[in-house]
Amino acid sequence: MSNLAIAVLTVSDTRTPETDTSGDLLVALLSEDGHQLAARTIVKDDIYQVRRIVSEWIADSAIQVVVSTGGTGFSGRDTTPEALTPLFDTTIEGFGELFRQVSYDEIGSSTIQSRAVGGIANNTLLFALPGSNGACRTGWEKILHDQLDASFRPCNFAELIHRKLENGEH
Repeated sequence: MSNLAIAVLTVSDTRTPETDTSGDLLVALLSEDGHQLAARTIVKDDIYQVRRIVSEWIADSAIQVVVSTGGTGFSGRDTTPEALTPLFDTTIEGFGELFRQVSYDEIGSSTIQSRAVGGIANNTLLFALPGSNGACRTGWEKILHDQLDASFRPCNFAELIHRKLENGEH
């Protein structure tokens, strides 16, 4: 496992540091996998505030991955995909597709209401997961655990990011 610096963003109008269980879970999972927590914050469901924080993290060469939780549903305040996708240099179409595929086994057709997205911006990986603990665990254990492991074959995102950084592309 190659150590990556990961920032965790919780997008919620109701969560506080004391009640942010999905953020806590992501921090625990990334730590268990040998990664380091580079930053963590909670932001209201506001497209421009989400974009501001993530833009700062994208510009920070010490952060290689951003994982957000929350704001991916269909309520009027769920705007995480709209906040993040304009920042992408490259969209990882397969991330949302795979997330919905693996979560189908757990929640059935309700997975269609997930707008999980992934992309790359300034050589920083960005992944938006739904806000439930179950969705965060699914996204981490069934996708991100392997894709953020440089030894996973036949390919992974960790190796790609490390290679770009070694070539001075950040």
